[in-house]
Amino acid sequence: MIKNIWQVLADLEENNRAGALCTVIDSQGSTPRHEGSRMVVFPDGTFVGTVGGGEIEGRIIHEALQSLEDGQSRKLSFSMIDPKRGDPGVCGGTMEIYVEPILPKSTLVVIGGGHVGKAVAHLAQWLDFRVVVCDDRPEFASTDANPDADVLVNAPMGDLADQIEIDRSTYLVLTTRGSGVDVAGLPDLLRKCNPGYLGIIGSKRRWVTTRKGLLEAGISEEILSKIHSPIGLELQAETPEEIAVSILAEILMCRRKASGKSMKE
Repeated sequence: MIKNIWQVLADLEENNRAGALCTVIDSQGSTPRHEGSRMVVFPDGTFVGTVGGGEIEGRIIHEALQSLEDGQSRKLSFSMIDPKRGDPGVCGGTMEIYVEPILPKSTLVVIGGGHVGKAVAHLAQWLDFRVVVCDDRPEFASTDANPDADVLVNAPMGDLADQIEIDRSTYLVLTTRGSGVDVAGLPDLLRKCNPGYLGIIGSKRRWVTTRKGLLEAGISEEILSKIHSPIGLELQAETPEEIAVSILAEILMCRRKASGKSMKE
């Protein structure tokens, strides 16, 4: 059964997926489609609906894919009069199409659902991330322990990428119970995915130990150089809630490509 555009948009929202909504906002003269015609283009180039077919639709799909890359809306204008001058048709009219990217929420994955992990999940939910909590201990991968998680994964860290999609819009935060857990699980995880951010909780001394173990497990210097550890901004944070603020502040800084300097400066 073919879904209508509104069902497609609802599915994108429910499943945290991307798509570009293309709407005919003006048409003059003879055109293949008129005001209100809509199409949703998916990141793989497939689409639902139509705003004209043929070459004009191909051009609109190209622009829709660009909008999903850069996150920017655009208004497109087409004359359909003279192909010799580059027009996408000979119908005789003109069309304007508005392309609006619908982007999924960024996903923040907390690996280790203890006190700090729970605080990070709570703050990330408040900041409108899609929150995943992963723990190999069932009691921590539960709604009782982590009620702010949108998704709970009870699995070893190395199996996480088999359970959820991890891409450049995914932020990984390791708040595990020790360096041994990180060294055991991270190599398999990093071989399966390339997150946009990876931070590991702990002291500088713990990171030295973890880094040595990861090198011995075959993780390259290039990958290790991108890991944030100790994680967070320097706030002299002590409580789980304060540590969560430090961690999320660093993530927002990286997400926005900001400096992290005091606004006073």
